[in-house]
Amino acid sequence: MIIRKTTIQDFEDVCRIYADARDFMRESGNPTQWGDTDPVHDLILSDIHAGKSYVCVCDDEIVAVFYFCVEREPTYDKIDGGWLDSGSYGVVHRIASSRRVKGAGAFCLVWCLGQCRDLRIDTHRANAPMRGLLNKLGFTYCGIIWLDDGSERLAFQKINE
Repeated sequence: MIIRKTTIQDFEDVCRIYADARDFMRESGNPTQWGDTDPVHDLILSDIHAGKSYVCVCDDEIVAVFYFCVEREPTYDKIDGGWLDSGSYGVVHRIASSRRVKGAGAFCLVWCLGQCRDLRIDTHRANAPMRGLLNKLGFTYCGIIWLDDGSERLAFQKINE
């Protein structure tokens, strides 16, 4: 598997992966995190144009997609709990896999950890598969953050020493 920046030519494949992820979330008891439309096409395109969208490719097929950037995430400024440190960090959002290749999500997160020593991510309370993956990869639960719309998310962090 390899990770590369998403191109506009990948848009349809990426949209299919997100649609499959929404189906998987519903099937696994998490129908509200992304609902029927998130992430919306405009956000996907914005991520691509900003150079912050990445795909995981296996045998010439896109098997996962995610947002990654080393940047301050404003919704992480206020946390009911506490981050492990206050330094620079990478952020992962909108990670999804096609379910065609086992371990693609873990591969993406490990790649992100290779780009920065400190990685933060959040997920919906009902997203048991993501919480399980984060636990398996050694992320620490840090507390609750709130999105701009007031929705709560569970926040996690991993620091490579």
